[in-house]
Amino acid sequence: MITTEIQPSPSLNRTVPKPRRRRNRPFFLIGGIAALGVAVYFGSRSTATGGAELPAAPLPPKVTVASVEEMTMTDQHELLGRVDAMETVEIRSRVSGHIDEVRLKAGEVVKKGEVLFVIDSRPYRAQFDLATAAVERAKVRALNAERTARRSGELLKSRAISIEEADTRSSNYAEAQADLLAAEATLATARLDLEFTEVRSPIDGRVNRAYVTAGNLVSGAPGTATLLTSVVSVGEVYVYADVDEATLLAFNRLKRDRTLVTENGRVPVEMQLSDEASFTHRGFIESADNRLQIGTGSLVLRMIFPNPQGDLIPGLFARIRLPVSAPHTTLLISERAIGTDQSQKFVLVVGTDNIASYRAVKLGPILGGQRIVRDGLHTGERVIVNGLQRSRPGALVAPETAPVVAIAAK
Repeated sequence: MITTEIQPSPSLNRTVPKPRRRRNRPFFLIGGIAALGVAVYFGSRSTATGGAELPAAPLPPKVTVASVEEMTMTDQHELLGRVDAMETVEIRSRVSGHIDEVRLKAGEVVKKGEVLFVIDSRPYRAQFDLATAAVERAKVRALNAERTARRSGELLKSRAISIEEADTRSSNYAEAQADLLAAEATLATARLDLEFTEVRSPIDGRVNRAYVTAGNLVSGAPGTATLLTSVVSVGEVYVYADVDEATLLAFNRLKRDRTLVTENGRVPVEMQLSDEASFTHRGFIESADNRLQIGTGSLVLRMIFPNPQGDLIPGLFARIRLPVSAPHTTLLISERAIGTDQSQKFVLVVGTDNIASYRAVKLGPILGGQRIVRDGLHTGERVIVNGLQRSRPGALVAPETAPVVAIAAK
């Protein structure tokens, strides 16, 4: 076997470095290409615009603002009341008997004296005729007794009769006169019973349905008289409401100072029914109880309201607005401008530099869709009413003015 040994050259007598592993070259190659592409992209944009381009700042959010309004008004307290008729009559039978006719129609308006029911009158007519005959008989007896008593005076002068006989004739005449009066009273009672067989409406008003129909036996005995129907008056109505002690004291103080009293000496009040959006009914306080109820600490007010259209039906619930302060200046803002921060109410006020600022407010009741502001704002300040969620305190906003909403002064 032939072996050939090769001797190294003197020029190559040095350590030869080991070649690097080429395992990660593809990764670095891809990263370099990507970086080069990004640089080329931004370099081209920079060349097109003539310099480096910064990201554009976001535009301020668009919001709708409204000015804080000022108006003169009177503080009012709302009460829950109930409508009642000024006159309510339960119509009951005054005599006993069978119902012959029912002439009423449920819900119609009747006049005073109009016949609603007719009771069988034959027994009462017979009693009336009998009483009439008794009166005639008593008249004849009284006339004869009068003649006899008149003659007894002449006979006594001529001593034709005794004094005792003359006194007896005078007594008979007086007794005959009393019998006549009794017969006339019986006739009057019989006449009333006959008239009561026609049951009439005692007032002008709206009648209820008939509780009994023709053919039924009704009783006219006191305490057990049969209820036939009822009639309530139309036109003006009463409204009753309970007022608490604190409100009553404030109201009486203003009434004593005649702050709330009108020219005719009445205190005006307003009313709203359950299906109405505003207090459209105007009335006045008519009277009040003379003491507070011990159990509730409240007092009942009675008010009068006109009812020209007949919409105020007895029994309806209503909300009453009672004035409890003198006229004063107050501030109003839209209900949409109010935000809630835990238990605190706030608004965002936009200044002249269009920067929104946080403002805590104290609020009052709602008036015509606007909220009364007790404290925290000033007249003419602009508050955000639309876009409250897009804004934050200290941020720039783009305000647009909302249309002014007119509110009637109270």
